[in-house]
Amino acid sequence: MAEDNLNYNPTLDEIVFENRNKVYGAYDLRTAYPKMLTKSFLIGTAFFLALAVSPLVYLKIQQMNAKDKVEVEAKLVDILEEEPIIEQPKEEEPPPPPPPKEEEKQEVIQNVVPEPKKAPKIETPPPPITKQLETTTGLQNQEGVKTPVYAPPPPPVTGKGVAAEVKPVTNEVYESVDQNAEFPGGTNSFRSKFQNNFDASNLEGEGTLKTEITFVVEKDGSLTQVKATGPNSDFNREAESTVKGIKTKWTPGKVNGQPVRSRFRFPVTMNFQ
Repeated sequence: MAEDNLNYNPTLDEIVFENRNKVYGAYDLRTAYPKMLTKSFLIGTAFFLALAVSPLVYLKIQQMNAKDKVEVEAKLVDILEEEPIIEQPKEEEPPPPPPPKEEEKQEVIQNVVPEPKKAPKIETPPPPITKQLETTTGLQNQEGVKTPVYAPPPPPVTGKGVAAEVKPVTNEVYESVDQNAEFPGGTNSFRSKFQNNFDASNLEGEGTLKTEITFVVEKDGSLTQVKATGPNSDFNREAESTVKGIKTKWTPGKVNGQPVRSRFRFPVTMNFQ
């Protein structure tokens, strides 16, 4: 019995609450505190690990449920030979100057008003008005080329030597213009932008697809009335969407030097493998 008393090591709580009312709540709190602390630590650690691992689990589930990507290789075929080659009109060289000519003498008829005298001599009477309008008058007669005093103004001269009628520019859509509408960098630059922006993921099958896209280049360079005409409706719809998505403005076509609305045709051929 003495040995049991020697091996007995009371805790700090038992020493503090010795000979006191241990039913009181403070004693229960002090004895249960280590267990509660351990339990709280384990729960907090488990919750933290769950938060840290949940993004990795979510990504793994996404990867497992993701659909396989279908890669489609689309190449824009060079179809420059199908486009009509529009040659720019060459500037006509001015004709060589004519050889210098000897100046011809002008015809002059005498128009001298005689001075009043007592016995005037026979003077040459002044020519009639109709004769004076046909050539130049002077103090002495002179033979030569008749140069009328009044000459009507010449008609406006164009490059062909005939007065051309200038038509007023209207708001209609021109199918043919003096100067064609142009994309910055040329047609090849527009074709490259079209190829880079074309989304072929919505198209199915393999082979060659063709269509012709027509649109109106407005006076401010924007595009309207975009329409693709081809046998494949999905290909036509994607081609129209691609052209509408290119926001770079064009240089409008011109008629009589003024910008007008003009229609542009853009053929497209693509191979799908």
